[in-house]
Amino acid sequence: MATTHGAACSSCRYFDDHKLNGAAAQGDEGLCRFNPPVSQPEPQGHGLWPVVAGQDWCGHFTAEQTPAE
Repeated sequence: MATTHGAACSSCRYFDDHKLNGAAAQGDEGLCRFNPPVSQPEPQGHGLWPVVAGQDWCGHFTAEQTPAE
């Protein structure tokens, strides 16, 4: 299967690079904000956003989903 030319999480409008509020990302990782956070099995657990690498991509990627400005 061929990949979509230019597809990368880092160029998607739903990629959060963790740099807000002074937080530092590890490498090129970020959070995927396309879907709601995944709930945790513990009753007191917080929902978590999926961590993705900037060069990852998914089936939701389209050229129209460029980063928000």
